[in-house]
Amino acid sequence: MPSGIATEGPAPSPARAARGLLRAARSASLATSDDGDPFASLVTPATAPDLTPLLLLSDLSAHTRHLRADPRCALLAVGAPVEVNPQTAPRVSVIARAEISDDPALLARFLAIHPYAAQYAGFADFHLWRLSIEAAMFVGGFARAFRVRAADLRPDRDAVAAIAAAEAGIIAHCNGDHPDAMARIAGRPGAWRMVAADADGCDLADGAESIRIAWPTLVASAADVRAALVGLARAGAG
Repeated sequence: MPSGIATEGPAPSPARAARGLLRAARSASLATSDDGDPFASLVTPATAPDLTPLLLLSDLSAHTRHLRADPRCALLAVGAPVEVNPQTAPRVSVIARAEISDDPALLARFLAIHPYAAQYAGFADFHLWRLSIEAAMFVGGFARAFRVRAADLRPDRDAVAAIAAAEAGIIAHCNGDHPDAMARIAGRPGAWRMVAADADGCDLADGAESIRIAWPTLVASAADVRAALVGLARAGAG
């Protein structure tokens, strides 16, 4: 399965590796406070172009009640272990503050990553929440822990803006003119379509399933994205 962690040289920096895990996570653990008592639950995150985690939560859920009373929370995303020992799995835990968002663009992005959620996204008791990251801890495997400042975790602001402005055109071009390349990049059979793109990679979907593809190198413009896609398609063809 394609990885959410890109490589630049021998290994990505802790900040970029952490971003890759957050971008690729299709499920994660959310930690909240229940009047001072700890509480953990399973959630399905997506990320905004600037890496802000997004959650679609029901008002009926315990964790939603907790966030309304105390917006402080933590989100843990875990990758695949490289050995049988689960401690070899890369993971990132972010400390954040949650707030409800009524931004339709962010909801559309969440539903692009989790298309199955469209069946309940319009219910009156569901709301989109955004988590403002304040700090992070990245563990690259056993005994490899790094504290990452929020400012270092976020992708470059100018790159985020440039690619966000070009995203619709990139998606339309890839899906309209190069559907075969999308299947090669996905690395598995299916009617894969690009549904999102950002400074760290893109998301492909086939029906209700979506996967994350990381750019092999840092990108800062639409031209960089095109070069990255060409390289990924060629690698997939090989």
